[in-house]
Amino acid sequence: MSDALTRIWSPPYPLDPPRVLAPLRRGSGDPTTRVEPAGAVWWGTTTPVGPTTLRVRKNGAGEVEATAWGRGAQLVLDGLPGLLGAADDASGFVAVHEVVERGQRASHGVRLCASGRVWDVLVAAVLEQKVTNREAWRSWRELCRRFGSPAPGPVEKLWVAPDPVQLREIRDWEWHRAGIDGARRRTLLAAASVAGRLERAVELRGVEGRELLQKVPGIGPWTAAEIAQRAWGDPDAVSVGDYHLPTIVGLALAGRPLDDEGMLEALAPYAGHRHRAVRYLAAAGATRPRHGPRMPVRDYRAM
Repeated sequence: MSDALTRIWSPPYPLDPPRVLAPLRRGSGDPTTRVEPAGAVWWGTTTPVGPTTLRVRKNGAGEVEATAWGRGAQLVLDGLPGLLGAADDASGFVAVHEVVERGQRASHGVRLCASGRVWDVLVAAVLEQKVTNREAWRSWRELCRRFGSPAPGPVEKLWVAPDPVQLREIRDWEWHRAGIDGARRRTLLAAASVAGRLERAVELRGVEGRELLQKVPGIGPWTAAEIAQRAWGDPDAVSVGDYHLPTIVGLALAGRPLDDEGMLEALAPYAGHRHRAVRYLAAAGATRPRHGPRMPVRDYRAM
């Protein structure tokens, strides 16, 4: 294990690291992230050179103190500002709905994070295809703990997702045991075979980046958007095809549930920042009705 590297960074904007990094966390039991009561965030991630751990916290002077362990420590520290939203540009965004404006005010200190890497967020997004979060997050925990790597550094029980090589070595019956059906398994294996090329999506960004991701069989607009939102902080990537999102957006902006087409029409005033507008809706407390239909929980291990 390489020695720890540190970096002190003074963000030129208000910053709340746990809230900025929240989209990278897949449920409260995510084995790749940990948030301490005092606000420090631990994150285990793959890098092109190996598993790496990052710890981020703000000190009393408002500076970000970051420490990294593992072969990719310098790479992760170099990407620290981007990870914490330094490249996020909200200029030109105008709230045309009161609820969006309210969410914008509530989002003080929150920016769109950018992990700078496709692979980890791709695996998690594919696992979330057409299943409940509860199912997907259980499978994520299984993959990371059984087939990933222990996160380097002093923290215990923190894991790094399996890299493409480790993922391709998983046996058929072990996918089944992790609750992952054949369609998602095939998508992940297809992505693993071209994982290096997919990282170029971060450089392309926007529509081009999402289109590159969709060249993988099984990755459609929803999955590409979920990856883009986290890998390069895409402010316009709308999760079209989401089970709940059209209802949430419709009720908040139009007073009624909508389908995908209606959702995009309602978000049209925010072109270029449609994902940002959705984030502000979430910050304002917009949600689906509790009595609405829920996706059925399926256990693929019993099939």
